Amino acid sequence: MLVTRLRLRDFRTYAAADVELGPRITVVHGHNGAGKTNLLEALYLGCTGRSCRTSNERELVRFGAQVTRVELDVTDDDGPHALSVGLEPGVRKEVRVDGITVPRLIDVPGRPLVGVFMPDRLELVKGTPALRRAHLDAVVAACWPARRATRQAYGSALAQRNALLARAGRGAATTSALDAWDAQLARHGIAVMRDRERLVALLAEPFAQRAAELGLDGEPELAYRPRSKASAPEELAAELRERRELDLTRGFTGHGPHRDELSLRRVGRELRTYASQGQQRLALLALLLAERDVLARERDAPPLLLLDDVMSELDGERRARLVDLLRGGGQSVISTTDLSHVPDGQRADVVRLAVREGAILAAAA
Repeated sequence: MLVTRLRLRDFRTYAAADVELGPRITVVHGHNGAGKTNLLEALYLGCTGRSCRTSNERELVRFGAQVTRVELDVTDDDGPHALSVGLEPGVRKEVRVDGITVPRLIDVPGRPLVGVFMPDRLELVKGTPALRRAHLDAVVAACWPARRATRQAYGSALAQRNALLARAGRGAATTSALDAWDAQLARHGIAVMRDRERLVALLAEPFAQRAAELGLDGEPELAYRPRSKASAPEELAAELRERRELDLTRGFTGHGPHRDELSLRRVGRELRTYASQGQQRLALLALLLAERDVLARERDAPPLLLLDDVMSELDGERRARLVDLLRGGGQSVISTTDLSHVPDGQRADVVRLAVREGAILAAAA
């Protein structure tokens, strides 16, 4: 699926914009503060129905305006489709697919898949395990949409068990229902673990390959580190029972897939601790490219990659390697302050969008 056109109204710094994207690489260039990141954020919003930068959707509406709207034209084997997201602070979000209102864009099977690199997304590599777990579950859902319900069911069961633990710890409830919640949590938990394990097994080889191609040495590797050793629901339920007294003391569940880790390593050490920011940047790019490879194979739908300020801390050789990898498959949008930072950025098959102060100055193929 390709995103062919983006239209904005009153989004961030843009009063209005209407741009066409290339089927491979589109470069958005302009000085700092010109609105490049806002354009990428609008693309993400149009693909997912939410922002990749903020949870406060009021920030998306241009100062002085009341409503913002993002529209995407996309095309796939079935032909053209139209997606739109309208936001008015304090009013329910309006999301439409081909003119039909839908509850959430993220649940629409035919929407464009999207991956995003922004400087603050390095937290995915160097931040807490919770960030990597959430990302891993999002990619599971992108690969196998029906599996989204599994993680939701686990989260619901976990919330119910934690609520009962808190009440029982205060003496406001008995522990008699915990066996039932343990069994339900274990059933969904094993399913979540199997989904994660399956995905990481698919990602591991392309991650190592893409990392090496980008110049990240030291045998980079990706591994799934589950907290539980269980391989069946009965075993996980037994582990939960063994830790029940401690959970009652703390008032929450301290064991299970919600404590798992996605490990990114090189030379046998965790990248989040023993790597430079440049190495962490390469690892994040390798992960996004590996996910593109897997999604292309599993869904026949390589995601749109949104790469914000990706070239600024890469040397010339790594910039060239990245562009070669991007050109090899799928659609990508790159933002940069300097067009010369994108190798072969003047090629005829590259669409270039010049941006200044929330306005598109020029678009040339």
